[in-house]
Amino acid sequence: MILSKKIAIAALSAVFSLGLSSPAWAETVMEKVARTGVLTAGVQTDFIPLSYVNDQEELVGYSIDILNQIKAQLAKELGREITLELVPISIGERIPKVLSRDVDIVCEDVTFTWNRDRYVDFSVSYGVTGTRLLVKKGSNLGTPESLVNRQIGVLENGSSESTIRVVQPQAKIVKFKTIGEGIAALKQGQIDAFGSDGVLLEGTRQTLPDRDALEVVPNLPYTREGIACIVPENNSAFLDRVNYAIVKLMQGYVLGDKESVAIVDQWFGKDGVITIDNDLIKNYFQGVIDSREQIKLN
Repeated sequence: MILSKKIAIAALSAVFSLGLSSPAWAETVMEKVARTGVLTAGVQTDFIPLSYVNDQEELVGYSIDILNQIKAQLAKELGREITLELVPISIGERIPKVLSRDVDIVCEDVTFTWNRDRYVDFSVSYGVTGTRLLVKKGSNLGTPESLVNRQIGVLENGSSESTIRVVQPQAKIVKFKTIGEGIAALKQGQIDAFGSDGVLLEGTRQTLPDRDALEVVPNLPYTREGIACIVPENNSAFLDRVNYAIVKLMQGYVLGDKESVAIVDQWFGKDGVITIDNDLIKNYFQGVIDSREQIKLN
C-alpha cells in the first residue's frame, strides 16, 4: 500500500516536464476533419501489439483498429469519406505533436497521468497495463529488493522510469530511444532488465526467435494504468466521437458482435499476439460501458 501511494505521488509530480502551453486554435479538430476529409493520427511503429510494422511492411495493431473505428464514426456523422493519415512519431513526441496540432489524435500506449492531463484530453480507457520487466529467464529479478544496484533499461520520456525509481530507488536507470535498443542491450548483458509497459514487452517477446530465453516479470505489474487516446484540449465534440467509437467497439465485443470480437481477438484472443482471458476483457469492457450510456449497435 505504501509503495502504491509513492507511485501515485510520483505520477502526480510530473512523469516528464513538458514545458509547453496549449495555444488557442481557431479551427477545431472536427472542423478540420470536415473541411479536409483527413484524420491525422500519430503512431508508434514498434509497439507490439498496439501499433507496429508487420512482416508485410503494414502498420497494424489494436490501436490502429481503434483509429479505424473512430474514422468510420466520423465518416458516418460528417457524411463524407474520411482518410486516416498515420504519422510515425517517437514516444517523446506524442503530447508535443498533439499540442502543436501536427496530429489530431494519438491512440496507443498513452497512460493517463494527472500531469499529462494538464495539456491534453484523454478518451475513455480502452485497456489496462502497467510497468513490468523483461529479463533473461531464471534471472530471479522482479521483486523490489532484487533490483538494488541493478541496471534497468527504460524508454526515454516514458512513465516506467518514474515507476522504477519509486519501486527501487537504488536501481540504476539506463535510457533507450526504442524497445528494440533496450532488448538488444539486455541480450548483450549491458543491462539486467528492461522495464516498460507489460503488454508491449510480452507482445514484443512473442515475436522474437529466442523468446523462450526471456520472460516478463513480475506476474502482476508494479502499477496499473489505463491506456487511452489523447486529443487537443477544448475539442469536446471530437472527443465525444472518439469515446463513442471506443465504447461501441467494447459493447460489440461484450455482446458477441462478430466484427468487434474479431478485432479484439486478433490481438488478445487465444490465437492472438498475446492471450488474455476472455472474461477479463469482458469484465473490463463492461466496467467502461457501465460508466456511459448503452449504445444501440444496429
